[in-house]
Formats: sequence, structure tokens, C-alpha cells
Amino acid sequence: MENSNRLFYSYSSYLKEKYGTSAYRVAVDAGFSCPNRNADKTGGCTYCDELGSMAVYQRGQEADLAHNGNSPLIDQVDTLPLSSQYLFADLESRKKRIKAQIENSINFLKRRYNPEYLLLYFQAFSNTYAPVSELKEIYDYSLSQANFKELIVSTRPDCISKANIKLLSSYQKKGIDVWVELGLQTSNNRSLNRINRGHSSADFIRAYNLLKNNGIKTTVHLIFGLPGENYDEIMESIRYLALLKPEGVKIHNLHIPIGTEMFSEYLMGELTVPSGLRHLEYAIEAIERLPPNTIIHRLTCDTPSHRLGAPRTFFKKGSFYNLLTKEMELRGAYQGRLFALNVD
Repeated sequence: MENSNRLFYSYSSYLKEKYGTSAYRVAVDAGFSCPNRNADKTGGCTYCDELGSMAVYQRGQEADLAHNGNSPLIDQVDTLPLSSQYLFADLESRKKRIKAQIENSINFLKRRYNPEYLLLYFQAFSNTYAPVSELKEIYDYSLSQANFKELIVSTRPDCISKANIKLLSSYQKKGIDVWVELGLQTSNNRSLNRINRGHSSADFIRAYNLLKNNGIKTTVHLIFGLPGENYDEIMESIRYLALLKPEGVKIHNLHIPIGTEMFSEYLMGELTVPSGLRHLEYAIEAIERLPPNTIIHRLTCDTPSHRLGAPRTFFKKGSFYNLLTKEMELRGAYQGRLFALNVD
């Protein structure tokens, strides 16, 4: 719902409007892999590490390290519990792991937030990258573990097919709200090649249209500050996305985990990482160009400091949002102010 009084349409605002009370995601790593990675777990996007965006509180030892604010573990990173340890495990073993994760996640959320509604979120790697029969077994089992109101699946454009869309649509018929988080990162094909993304912007459009035509809500991921990209390329990606009017968007500042190919490039001086203030400028400019009703799920990354190679200094999440709010108020900026101009 459009509201001219708000600076931007945050995910928390959306959840409050929809549920009227607290609702939180239960993040799950279901042991899926990615078509852009090799069987020995190498390869993939140059910024991706072996944890594949798994939630911190699901990482055992690493959660303790993150909580304690430890420094980067360059010599220890390979010894940490990794989500990829059980890639390709049999389904029963994966289901046991999923059950434990859901229990752990719900206990964590209850202690901290006491949510009334729970949303199931398949987060790590590409969660439609499997035969439909396997997807159905994993989704069904996971949904049976609690009274989930939503099924949220993070994946890639080259892992979207008519068959898995049909499966996802079947849950909507059961009264479960279904979202797909689709990684684009940039609309620039040269940049996609540079980061070894493994798909083109045309592949993204094909997947996005399949989802849209089947009534599945889509949140698109973008990264600001990729190698070789400046303001013009970033705003072109925003214009590209604004024309599509997605239900949601996740914006990430460029962050480089230790041990990735991009971290090696960074150490060799082949690239730089935008500062917090530069990302703030990018974020405000992007917000003003996005459609007013596109939900902004996030504007920064959450990589734990002990795994983060760069940037080593950046605003904490709360500080960034506070500064963003103040700057937008001072400038008279708000979401959608430049949307019409952006799509002309």
C-alpha cells in the first residue's frame, strides 16, 4: 500500500501491515548446492564462500565467534562448521539437519522476539536446484515442522523452471504465501561475467517473467559497488529493475568474505570497496528511483566481522539506517520520488 508519509517501504512495515503483529523468518540451510559451483565445492561467483549466505545463528561455533566480535580468522576459516559439509547427503540425513535447524531457529526467535507468526526461509545457496520430487519432499517436510505462514525460497535465474514453479504454486493453493528471492546482482552483462555469475540479464528476465506470470511474489537481489561499476552502472540496474516493478528488492553493499576469489583480487589491489558514506549515497538515489510499492527488504549486508575481508570499517546496521533516515529527511527524499523520471 502506498504511503506518501513514509521515507521508504521497509520489510518490517510490510509485515506489520500484513499480519498486524510480529512475524519473523526461520532461516534454513537444506543442503542444496548451486549450478555455478563445482562438485568439489570450488568455483561459483567470485564473492561467494562455502557458507552460501547461511544465517549466523545456525552456524554453531561461528555464531559464538560473531557474538564475541572476534577478528578475522584467516588461518581458521577452513575449520569452521560449513553448510556445504552435508551437500549431497541422503534426504533423511538432510531432513534431520533441517528439523534441528528449525527447532534451533524457533527457540532463538522466541527468546529474542517472541513472534506470533513464523515464515519459512530457504536461504543458503540455490533452493530450487534439485529434481521436483526432491524439492517437494524437502519443502513438505520443512513446512510440517511448524505453522508457517509463508514459504520463501532463495535461488538463481537459471534454477527456475515451469516444473518447480508449478510446485511452488501448489503451496499458494494451500493458503501459504510464496515468495522467491531471485539473485540478479547487476543488470550489466559485463559485470556478471566479471564476477563469474554464470547467467545473463536475459536469463534473469526469463525467470522473472515465469514467476510473475504464475503469480509468485519476487524479491530481487542487487549488489552495489561490484568491480568496475560506479554510479552510472548502479543506477542503470535500478532503472532496469524499476521497470519490472518487483514486489521486493534486497540491496547489498559489496562485502568480500575471506577466502573468496574476490578477496584475492582485493588483496592484490585489483578492486576497491565503496565506503559506508558512498553506499549511503547509492542507497538514497536508488530508493528514490524505485516504485513506491516495492518492498525494500534490506539495504546492507550482515557478514560477521570474523569472516569479512572487506570493508573492514562500515556502519553498523542500526547506525546506517539512522543516518539514512536523517539524510532523506534533510533532502526531502522519499521512495518513488524519481520513479516516473526513472522509467521514462
